Amino acid sequence: MLNRLEMLRIFCCAAETRNFREAAQQLGISPQAVTRAIQQLESQLGELLFHRNTRQCRVTRSGERLAAQARLSVEGIDSLFRLAEDSATQPVEGHVRLTAPEAIGQASLVHSLARLRQQHPGLRFELHLEDDETNVVDEQIDIGIRHGLIRDSRFVARQVAEVRFFMVASPALLQQTGSPQTLAELQAQPVVSTIDQRTGRPWPWFFRQDAQWIPREPALLGNSTQAECAAALAGLGFAQLPGFIAIPHLRQGTLCEVLPALAPMPWALSVYRPQRSPVPPRMRAVYDWLVRDFSNPDFFPASP
Repeated sequence: MLNRLEMLRIFCCAAETRNFREAAQQLGISPQAVTRAIQQLESQLGELLFHRNTRQCRVTRSGERLAAQARLSVEGIDSLFRLAEDSATQPVEGHVRLTAPEAIGQASLVHSLARLRQQHPGLRFELHLEDDETNVVDEQIDIGIRHGLIRDSRFVARQVAEVRFFMVASPALLQQTGSPQTLAELQAQPVVSTIDQRTGRPWPWFFRQDAQWIPREPALLGNSTQAECAAALAGLGFAQLPGFIAIPHLRQGTLCEVLPALAPMPWALSVYRPQRSPVPPRMRAVYDWLVRDFSNPDFFPASP
Protein backbone atom coordinates (compact mmCIF):
# COMPACT_ATOMS: atom_id res chain seq x y z
CA MET A 1 0.00 0.00 0.00
CA LEU A 2 1.29 3.47 -0.91
CA ASN A 3 1.75 6.11 1.77
CA ARG A 4 -0.73 8.97 1.80
CA LEU A 5 1.68 11.58 0.48
CA GLU A 6 2.52 9.46 -2.56
CA MET A 7 -1.16 8.80 -3.23
CA LEU A 8 -1.88 12.54 -3.12
CA ARG A 9 1.04 13.22 -5.44
CA ILE A 10 -0.31 10.72 -7.99
CA PHE A 11 -3.84 12.06 -7.59
CA CYS A 12 -2.73 15.67 -8.20
CA CYS A 13 -0.95 14.68 -11.40
CA ALA A 14 -3.96 12.66 -12.63
CA ALA A 15 -6.33 15.51 -11.81
CA GLU A 16 -4.17 17.97 -13.73
CA THR A 17 -3.71 15.80 -16.85
CA ARG A 18 -7.25 14.32 -16.80
CA ASN A 19 -5.63 11.15 -18.13
CA PHE A 20 -4.27 8.23 -16.08
CA ARG A 21 -1.89 7.11 -18.86
CA GLU A 22 -0.37 10.58 -19.27
CA ALA A 23 -0.04 10.94 -15.50
CA ALA A 24 1.78 7.61 -15.40
CA GLN A 25 4.25 8.81 -18.07
CA GLN A 26 4.97 12.04 -16.18
CA LEU A 27 5.53 10.16 -12.92
CA GLY A 28 7.51 7.31 -14.46
CA ILE A 29 5.14 4.60 -13.23
CA SER A 30 2.65 2.26 -14.89
CA PRO A 31 -0.99 3.24 -15.62
CA GLN A 32 -2.03 0.36 -13.37
CA ALA A 33 -0.09 1.96 -10.48
CA VAL A 34 -2.00 5.22 -11.03
CA THR A 35 -5.31 3.35 -11.02
CA ARG A 36 -4.43 1.49 -7.79
CA ALA A 37 -3.37 4.72 -6.07
CA ILE A 38 -6.62 6.47 -7.00
CA GLN A 39 -8.66 3.47 -5.86
CA GLN A 40 -6.83 3.36 -2.51
CA LEU A 41 -7.36 7.08 -2.00
CA GLU A 42 -11.07 6.83 -2.86
CA SER A 43 -11.41 3.92 -0.46
CA GLN A 44 -9.76 5.83 2.40
CA LEU A 45 -11.74 9.03 1.79
CA GLY A 46 -15.04 7.33 1.02
CA GLU A 47 -15.53 9.63 -1.99
CA LEU A 48 -15.47 9.09 -5.73
CA LEU A 49 -12.73 11.31 -7.16
CA PHE A 50 -13.05 10.57 -10.90
CA HIS A 51 -15.85 9.69 -13.30
CA ARG A 52 -14.09 7.39 -15.73
CA ASN A 53 -15.00 5.05 -18.55
CA THR A 54 -13.25 3.71 -21.62
CA ARG A 55 -13.50 7.06 -23.43
CA GLN A 56 -12.85 9.77 -20.82
CA CYS A 57 -11.79 10.61 -17.29
CA ARG A 58 -13.38 13.53 -15.49
CA VAL A 59 -12.69 14.85 -11.97
CA THR A 60 -15.71 14.89 -9.66
CA ARG A 61 -16.61 17.89 -7.53
CA SER A 62 -15.16 16.13 -4.51
CA GLY A 63 -12.03 15.47 -6.54
CA GLU A 64 -11.74 19.16 -7.53
CA ARG A 65 -11.99 20.25 -3.89
CA LEU A 66 -9.41 17.68 -2.82
CA ALA A 67 -7.07 18.59 -5.68
CA ALA A 68 -7.06 22.27 -4.66
CA GLN A 69 -6.10 21.38 -1.09
CA ALA A 70 -3.72 18.56 -2.00
CA ARG A 71 -1.64 20.68 -4.39
CA LEU A 72 -0.87 23.15 -1.62
CA SER A 73 0.02 20.38 0.82
CA VAL A 74 2.24 18.45 -1.60
CA GLU A 75 4.00 21.60 -2.80
CA GLY A 76 4.57 22.70 0.81
CA ILE A 77 6.16 19.39 1.76
CA ASP A 78 8.28 19.34 -1.40
CA SER A 79 9.51 22.86 -0.63
CA LEU A 80 10.73 21.72 2.80
CA PHE A 81 12.91 19.05 1.23
CA ARG A 82 14.14 21.43 -1.48
CA LEU A 83 15.20 23.83 1.27
CA ALA A 84 17.24 21.06 2.94
CA GLU A 85 18.80 20.06 -0.39
CA ASP A 86 19.61 23.66 -1.30
CA SER A 87 21.34 24.25 2.05
CA ALA A 88 24.23 22.05 0.88
CA THR A 89 25.09 24.65 -1.76
CA GLN A 90 24.31 27.74 0.33
CA PRO A 91 26.96 29.68 2.29
CA VAL A 92 27.90 28.23 5.70
CA GLU A 93 26.32 30.67 8.14
CA GLY A 94 24.45 30.91 11.40
CA HIS A 95 24.92 30.75 15.17
CA VAL A 96 27.15 28.13 16.86
CA ARG A 97 27.52 27.77 20.65
CA LEU A 98 30.83 26.34 21.88
CA THR A 99 32.38 25.44 25.21
CA ALA A 100 36.00 24.86 26.20
CA PRO A 101 38.36 25.25 29.17
CA GLU A 102 39.06 28.93 29.73
CA ALA A 103 42.72 28.82 28.71
CA ILE A 104 42.03 26.92 25.48
CA GLY A 105 39.13 29.19 24.65
CA GLN A 106 40.99 32.45 25.18
CA ALA A 107 44.04 31.38 23.21
CA SER A 108 43.84 28.56 20.69
CA LEU A 109 40.07 28.40 20.13
CA VAL A 110 39.43 32.07 19.37
CA HIS A 111 42.36 32.16 16.92
CA SER A 112 41.04 29.07 15.17
CA LEU A 113 37.52 30.50 14.92
CA ALA A 114 38.84 33.82 13.62
CA ARG A 115 40.56 32.05 10.71
CA LEU A 116 37.45 29.99 9.99
CA ARG A 117 35.27 33.11 9.91
CA GLN A 118 37.52 34.60 7.25
CA GLN A 119 36.31 31.77 4.99
CA HIS A 120 32.69 31.87 6.22
CA PRO A 121 31.86 35.43 7.35
CA GLY A 122 28.24 34.45 7.98
CA LEU A 123 29.20 32.35 11.02
CA ARG A 124 28.53 33.74 14.51
CA PHE A 125 30.01 32.20 17.65
CA GLU A 126 28.99 32.16 21.31
CA LEU A 127 31.64 30.90 23.73
CA HIS A 128 31.01 29.39 27.17
CA LEU A 129 34.45 29.12 28.77
CA GLU A 130 34.86 27.29 32.07
CA ASP A 131 37.30 24.79 33.50
CA ASP A 132 34.60 22.62 35.05
CA GLU A 133 32.49 20.32 32.89
CA THR A 134 29.70 22.21 31.10
CA ASN A 135 26.10 21.01 31.15
CA VAL A 136 25.73 20.91 27.38
CA VAL A 137 21.96 20.32 27.52
CA ASP A 138 21.16 23.28 29.78
CA GLU A 139 23.60 25.53 27.93
CA GLN A 140 22.42 24.25 24.51
CA ILE A 141 26.01 23.65 23.42
CA ASP A 142 26.64 22.67 19.80
CA ILE A 143 30.37 21.84 19.96
CA GLY A 144 32.82 21.44 22.84
CA ILE A 145 36.51 20.90 23.53
CA ARG A 146 37.49 18.97 26.63
CA HIS A 147 40.55 17.28 28.08
CA GLY A 148 39.96 14.11 30.03
CA LEU A 149 37.12 11.62 29.98
CA ILE A 150 34.00 12.24 27.89
CA ARG A 151 31.43 10.53 30.10
CA ASP A 152 28.37 10.71 27.86
CA SER A 153 28.56 7.91 25.27
CA ARG A 154 25.86 9.63 23.20
CA PHE A 155 28.29 12.36 22.16
CA VAL A 156 30.22 12.26 18.90
CA ALA A 157 33.81 12.78 20.09
CA ARG A 158 37.15 12.79 18.26
CA GLN A 159 40.43 12.64 20.16
CA VAL A 160 42.64 15.23 18.50
CA ALA A 161 45.64 15.56 20.82
CA GLU A 162 47.15 14.65 24.17
CA VAL A 163 47.47 17.00 27.14
CA ARG A 164 50.53 16.55 29.32
CA PHE A 165 50.73 17.88 32.87
CA PHE A 166 53.77 19.75 34.17
CA MET A 167 54.86 20.55 37.72
CA VAL A 168 56.37 24.00 37.48
CA ALA A 169 57.75 26.94 39.41
CA SER A 170 59.18 30.34 38.58
CA PRO A 171 62.97 30.71 38.31
CA ALA A 172 62.88 33.18 41.22
CA LEU A 173 61.14 30.68 43.51
CA LEU A 174 63.54 27.89 42.53
CA GLN A 175 66.45 30.18 43.36
CA GLN A 176 65.03 30.58 46.86
CA THR A 177 63.97 26.98 47.57
CA GLY A 178 66.12 24.92 45.25
CA SER A 179 64.65 22.35 42.88
CA PRO A 180 62.91 19.49 44.76
CA GLN A 181 64.32 16.05 44.04
CA THR A 182 61.50 13.99 45.55
CA LEU A 183 57.74 14.28 45.96
CA ALA A 184 58.18 14.72 49.72
CA GLU A 185 60.47 17.69 49.13
CA LEU A 186 57.92 19.20 46.73
CA GLN A 187 55.07 18.74 49.22
CA ALA A 188 57.07 20.66 51.80
CA GLN A 189 57.17 23.73 49.53
CA PRO A 190 54.44 26.36 49.01
CA VAL A 191 52.02 25.42 46.25
CA VAL A 192 49.19 27.13 44.39
CA SER A 193 46.08 25.37 43.19
CA THR A 194 42.63 25.62 41.62
CA ILE A 195 39.43 24.90 43.50
CA ASP A 196 37.21 22.00 42.46
CA GLN A 197 33.75 23.62 42.33
CA ARG A 198 32.06 20.28 42.99
CA THR A 199 33.88 19.57 46.26
CA GLY A 200 35.10 22.97 47.40
CA ARG A 201 38.58 21.49 47.82
CA PRO A 202 41.74 22.00 45.75
CA TRP A 203 42.01 19.94 42.60
CA PRO A 204 44.28 16.95 43.21
CA TRP A 205 47.74 16.76 41.69
CA PHE A 206 48.22 13.70 39.50
CA PHE A 207 51.32 11.51 39.29
CA ARG A 208 52.57 8.34 37.66
CA GLN A 209 50.68 5.09 38.37
CA ASP A 210 47.47 7.00 39.14
CA ALA A 211 48.81 8.44 42.40
CA GLN A 212 47.18 11.67 43.61
CA TRP A 213 47.85 14.36 46.20
CA ILE A 214 45.47 17.08 47.41
CA PRO A 215 47.33 20.14 48.78
CA ARG A 216 46.12 20.91 52.29
CA GLU A 217 47.06 24.57 52.68
CA PRO A 218 47.92 26.11 49.32
CA ALA A 219 49.51 29.54 49.35
CA LEU A 220 46.84 30.59 46.85
CA LEU A 221 43.60 28.86 45.86
CA GLY A 222 41.94 30.28 42.74
CA ASN A 223 38.84 29.48 40.74
CA SER A 224 40.66 29.06 37.41
CA THR A 225 43.83 27.51 36.09
CA GLN A 226 44.70 30.92 34.60
CA ALA A 227 44.83 32.34 38.14
CA GLU A 228 46.91 29.37 39.28
CA CYS A 229 49.36 30.01 36.44
CA ALA A 230 49.57 33.72 37.30
CA ALA A 231 50.33 32.82 40.90
CA ALA A 232 53.11 30.45 39.82
CA LEU A 233 54.59 33.12 37.54
CA ALA A 234 54.56 35.56 40.47
CA GLY A 235 56.56 33.08 42.57
CA LEU A 236 53.80 32.32 45.09
CA GLY A 237 54.31 28.59 44.85
CA PHE A 238 54.74 25.44 42.78
CA ALA A 239 51.87 24.48 40.47
CA GLN A 240 50.73 21.59 38.32
CA LEU A 241 49.45 22.91 35.01
CA PRO A 242 48.14 21.34 31.80
CA GLY A 243 50.36 21.69 28.77
CA PHE A 244 48.16 24.17 26.95
CA ILE A 245 48.88 26.63 29.79
CA ALA A 246 52.40 25.62 30.82
CA ILE A 247 54.12 25.07 27.45
CA PRO A 248 54.28 28.73 26.30
CA HIS A 249 55.87 29.73 29.64
CA LEU A 250 58.27 26.78 29.60
CA ARG A 251 59.41 27.84 26.12
CA GLN A 252 59.87 31.43 27.28
CA GLY A 253 61.71 30.37 30.44
CA THR A 254 59.26 32.15 32.75
CA LEU A 255 58.41 28.77 34.30
CA CYS A 256 60.65 25.74 34.87
CA GLU A 257 59.59 22.09 35.09
CA VAL A 258 60.41 20.01 38.17
CA LEU A 259 60.21 16.27 38.80
CA PRO A 260 59.32 15.32 35.19
CA ALA A 261 59.70 11.61 36.02
CA LEU A 262 56.64 11.84 38.29
CA ALA A 263 54.35 13.41 35.66
CA PRO A 264 51.13 11.47 34.99
CA MET A 265 50.15 9.91 31.70
CA PRO A 266 48.75 12.46 29.25
CA TRP A 267 45.00 13.03 29.04
CA ALA A 268 43.07 12.94 25.79
CA LEU A 269 41.92 16.22 24.26
CA SER A 270 38.66 15.75 22.35
CA VAL A 271 36.42 17.81 20.12
CA TYR A 272 32.83 16.68 20.62
CA ARG A 273 29.26 17.47 19.69
CA PRO A 274 26.14 16.26 21.52
CA GLN A 275 24.07 15.95 18.32
CA ARG A 276 24.67 12.79 16.30
CA SER A 277 22.42 13.55 13.34
CA PRO A 278 21.25 15.41 11.44
CA VAL A 279 24.07 17.94 11.59
CA PRO A 280 23.49 21.39 10.05
CA PRO A 281 26.19 22.58 7.61
CA ARG A 282 27.38 25.33 9.99
CA MET A 283 28.01 22.84 12.80
CA ARG A 284 29.67 20.33 10.47
CA ALA A 285 31.99 23.05 9.14
CA VAL A 286 33.02 24.25 12.62
CA TYR A 287 33.44 20.70 13.99
CA ASP A 288 35.61 19.53 11.10
CA TRP A 289 37.68 22.72 11.21
CA LEU A 290 38.43 22.36 14.94
CA VAL A 291 39.32 18.68 14.52
CA ARG A 292 41.88 19.62 11.86
CA ASP A 293 43.33 22.55 13.82
CA PHE A 294 43.69 20.82 17.17
CA SER A 295 45.13 17.70 15.52
CA ASN A 296 47.98 19.87 14.22
CA PRO A 297 50.89 19.91 16.74
CA ASP A 298 52.16 23.17 15.24
CA PHE A 299 48.85 24.78 16.22
CA PHE A 300 48.31 22.95 19.52
CA PRO A 301 51.68 21.68 20.80
CA ALA A 302 51.91 18.79 23.24
CA SER A 303 55.48 19.40 24.41
CA PRO A 304 57.77 22.39 25.06
